[in-house]
Amino acid sequence: MTTFYQEFQKVFLSVDCIIFGFDDNKLKILIGRRNLDPGRGEWSLYGGFVRHNESVDDAAHRTLYELTGMRNIYMRQVGAFGKVDRDPGERVVSIAYYALINVKDYEDTLREEHGVEWVDIQKIPHLYSDHQEMVNKARRLMKEKIRTEPIGFRLLPNLFTLTQLQRLYETVNGEEVDKRNFRKRIKEMDFIEKTELIDKTGSKRGAFLYRFNRRAYAEDPNFKL
Repeated sequence: MTTFYQEFQKVFLSVDCIIFGFDDNKLKILIGRRNLDPGRGEWSLYGGFVRHNESVDDAAHRTLYELTGMRNIYMRQVGAFGKVDRDPGERVVSIAYYALINVKDYEDTLREEHGVEWVDIQKIPHLYSDHQEMVNKARRLMKEKIRTEPIGFRLLPNLFTLTQLQRLYETVNGEEVDKRNFRKRIKEMDFIEKTELIDKTGSKRGAFLYRFNRRAYAEDPNFKL
């Protein structure tokens, strides 16, 4: 332990994770009740303090793994939140991240173990401190990114219908799209492959299932939806 910077006040550094999922044609996030003071019992994002031997990115990856048991999750930094009075306990600066996962891949036992719930983005209860501000900014960033990168496939199963894909983009962007134009644009994309498999859960006739081809996408620099 060095004696440098002794004249300066110490500040706590934490990470908070906004984990998005898509289920029942709804965009959802994982939240839970805080189990520590201050704010014990309030709805909150899942996060934790950065350890002395890890970077903020490492802390976010660790936190996500603890919560989901998943690695290689799509994750992007939202930004720093550091209002002086944002945490009534101590001076805490938080770095927020958002992540995208397929709800069906998330084990329910882990959700129960950590005491978190999937909540519709349109029905979020009051959140602790500035966590709602984090969610709002994360959604804006995701909305911008999904138009230029195929990040939406992180929220879908490996096989999906065009209707599922359309509903996803409509939900993220908060507006309806023209079905004919959407499907025409999708069929122009070589990295969205039509399979011979048919999903009959919605009707007797069924709908063809599609999949995302990462290799083909890497060869298509002009993606924009």
